[in-house]
Amino acid sequence: MNASRLTEPRVIDDLLFYRLWRLLASGGAEVTRLCEDSYGITRREWRLLSLLAVGEGVLSSELAGRAHLDRARTSRAVSALTDKRLVMRQHCQGDARQVRLSLTPQGRALYEALFPQVVAINQALLAGLSPAQVARLDEILDTLQARADGKSG
Repeated sequence: MNASRLTEPRVIDDLLFYRLWRLLASGGAEVTRLCEDSYGITRREWRLLSLLAVGEGVLSSELAGRAHLDRARTSRAVSALTDKRLVMRQHCQGDARQVRLSLTPQGRALYEALFPQVVAINQALLAGLSPAQVARLDEILDTLQARADGKSG
């Protein structure tokens, strides 16, 4: 691939964000099918469930930030997960508007069943790269994320 294609895009197919979106759309489709067909949750619900699995007891607003979703979408997804008995809400003492979120035992079980399958999909995609390419991709993604987050000039 010619590096100038990314630095001097001429058509939409040259844009970094569009290329990443296409990768997510095609590579993530298998995850979406798995979530929806086998577990009855959306990919957005899976994202929130996964984030709660590694950081339980977070405020709904914190979860929205970690998931890079607006509060309204987060609230709708959390409500769906609560209705499915995968997530529980606990109001904070002293401020009933604040809600801490945690996985239910059913939510934890779903996460533990689904996560290895998502890992396998991830590994299958990366199998087309050498270990050195995977390491370089990881480094590049970290660098791009830091720039996007405003942590690097």
